[in-house]
Amino acid sequence: MRVLLTLPPELAAKLAAIYQKLKEEYNCIAGQISLTCQDCPDNCCDSWFFHHTYSEWAWLWQGLNQLDEASLARITARAEDYLQQSEEQLAAGQTPRIMCPLNEEGRCCIYEHRLLICRMHGIPVALTRPQDKQVLRFPGCFRCQKIVKEKYSKPDEAPFMDRTHLFSQLAALEAEFLGGSGQLYPKIKKTIAELIVQGPPAIHL
Repeated sequence: MRVLLTLPPELAAKLAAIYQKLKEEYNCIAGQISLTCQDCPDNCCDSWFFHHTYSEWAWLWQGLNQLDEASLARITARAEDYLQQSEEQLAAGQTPRIMCPLNEEGRCCIYEHRLLICRMHGIPVALTRPQDKQVLRFPGCFRCQKIVKEKYSKPDEAPFMDRTHLFSQLAALEAEFLGGSGQLYPKIKKTIAELIVQGPPAIHL
């Protein structure tokens, strides 16, 4: 029997609070760097990255379920095309560069249900890995890197957001969502397109 995993209201509120904190910290760093998306010639929604939590998968589908049937069918068709294109590009040894199936007219069609990585893209960030305490640094989008190069003598002098605490909060929420039995669920590493085509997260009993 296939049982859907749905995000209860109390956990949805906690996830929304994580996103709000991220927004505040993002805006602070972007303001210090003078980074804005205004009139940017690029669209970061064609970036290649993965999502790893069932809770955000369920959050994504909360947004998708608010769409009408025709819109959802259109997005699903784009997601299926995305998967085919990404397979072809990967087979050719390329990093896929394909517009997200949720992007319509330059904007996410379920904007309030964007996932953590989507919301964080753009500014310089750092992450301390829990397993070895190694600090990983990410320079931000191409526009951010250009501004940093012009404004600071060294890239590491630029302000950055430490996302470790946000990831820790998301990990705690994920454990609560899965009832403390995360080891019983297969680890996931999926693109937005895969999360759409495979439907809402579920377990088989």
